[in-house]
This record gives sequence, C-alpha cells and structure tokens, in this order.
Amino acid sequence: MGFMARTNNVTELILTGLFQDPEVQTLCFVVFLPVYLATVVGNGLIMLTVSFSKSLRSPMYFFLGYLSLVEVSYSSTIVPKFLSDLLIKIKTISLEGCLAQIFFFHFLGVTEILLLTVMAYDRYVAICKPLHYMTIMSQAVCHLMVAGSWIGGLIHSVVQILVTIQLPFCGPNVIDHYFCDLHPLFKIACTDTFVEGVIVLGNSGLISVMSFLILVSSYIVILVNLRNHSAEGRRKALSTCASHITVVILFFGPAIFLYMRPSSTFTEDKLVAVFYTVVTPMLNPIIYTLRNAEVKNAMRRLWDRR
Repeated sequence: MGFMARTNNVTELILTGLFQDPEVQTLCFVVFLPVYLATVVGNGLIMLTVSFSKSLRSPMYFFLGYLSLVEVSYSSTIVPKFLSDLLIKIKTISLEGCLAQIFFFHFLGVTEILLLTVMAYDRYVAICKPLHYMTIMSQAVCHLMVAGSWIGGLIHSVVQILVTIQLPFCGPNVIDHYFCDLHPLFKIACTDTFVEGVIVLGNSGLISVMSFLILVSSYIVILVNLRNHSAEGRRKALSTCASHITVVILFFGPAIFLYMRPSSTFTEDKLVAVFYTVVTPMLNPIIYTLRNAEVKNAMRRLWDRR
C-alpha cells in the first residue's frame, strides 16, 4: 500500500450509484433491503440445517452448506454498502476500501464458480458411478475440494489486485457504478490500461470458461447415462440436477454477459450486476429447498426440535 500512496493523488472515490433520482433510490432501498435480509436468513437456514441435521450427511449437502456460506459472504461484500449509499446523495469510498471490495468480490465470486464445478462433479459421480460414490467422494476428498475452491478464489483475486495496485490514480475520481469493480476503476486510471485489461480478462475468462466446460461436460455425461436408469431413478436424478443447472445458469449468464465482452457503463450493465450481486444469492436457497424434499423435511425437524 505504500507504493500505492506514493503514486496516487486520489485517496477517495465517488460512486455514481444505480440511479440518480432520490425517489427511485428510496424505492430501491425498500425493495432491496428485504431481498438482502432474505439472502442472509435463507442461506443461514441452509447452513444451520446442513450442520445440525443427521439426515443431510452426504457430500452434496456438505458442498451446499459451503455454497450458502459463500453466497452470504459474496452478497455482504457489496449489498450493505450499496443499501447505505441509496440513502445518501454523495456516495464515497476510500481507494483502499475500493480495492478491498474488489478483492473480496472476486475472491468469493471465483470460489463460488469452483464450488459449483465441484458440485457438478459430485452429481456426475453419484449418477454415473453410484457403486463407487462413497469411495471416490470420501470425507477427505470433499474437504480437499472445498479447500481447493477457496485457494483457487484467493489466487485469482490476488492476481487481480496485484495488477490493479500498480496503476496510478491522479485525477478523475468518479466511478460510474454502484460498487467497485475492475473495469470501472481502470477507466479512471491515469495511464493506458489495455495490458492490465487483457491480464484481468484472461485471468477471469480462463477460470470461467474452463469451469463452464467442466460443468456442461458433466451434465452431458449425466444425461446420457440416465438412459440406463429406471424411470424413478431418472426422475430423482433430474430433479436434483435441475436445481444445480438453474443456479449455474443464473450465475454464469450475467457474468458472461458482463465480463466476456467489451466493457461499457450502460444502465443495463448495472441492472445485470444488481441481478447477480443482490438477487441471485437470495434465489439459490429457494431453488435448492423448493425442489428438495430432504432439505425441507430436515428444516421441519430442526424447527420442531426448537
């Protein structure tokens, strides 16, 4: 950070926010506060249920518990600041605070991508190699996969930040967004950021594309293998996979739209960002519980015990 302080005149940044109209901002606050609270409560319930329920001891629920933890953390990196900014006219953040937000946003975002990939592999083993499932997906392997997801997210985010802290910020300090992200920050740097942009895109793109290919391949193999299952087996497997595929589409769709094309600051881009930072983390627990009788029953038993 010492290097950053010597080369930067800018210590505070101004965020333009989602909308400029105060009435619209107040409406957004009224809408998004319950959404964020639902995210925290919904994912918190899943974490508690998986932790205390003896019937949810399979690897799938072990991963689901960690996915919920990542969802709450990921949303909390952006949403509390976003909500408080909706109530004030001038939205500011320190340069250090901006870099911290970028770090945790990318760290948790990539951790979630890797966890979703791990969960797809888990479904592949469960459906395509059922006799060897507990051997392949042992407790040690599951812990190793979760640790690998966190470490992968950390390495990715460290690379992004190392690229960013070398940039000089000496003049403009207005970021046309409602939170700090790399492309909006690059636009106010006092130097050409083409090379940095390529590195960042390559880093994000490589992880996203490889993970997406593994996810798609897993589900293609699963669907082909389901032809050999009974009608009841197919129904149960498809029900489980449908929840996962829905979450993958909700997460990867907006991310691909924003990051795998030339950057811009259209209002549509901000609205898409709202979807994956505010709305999607709330939808995940709903998607997983509504389609899963085991989770719903475990939640009921946990509630009855209290």
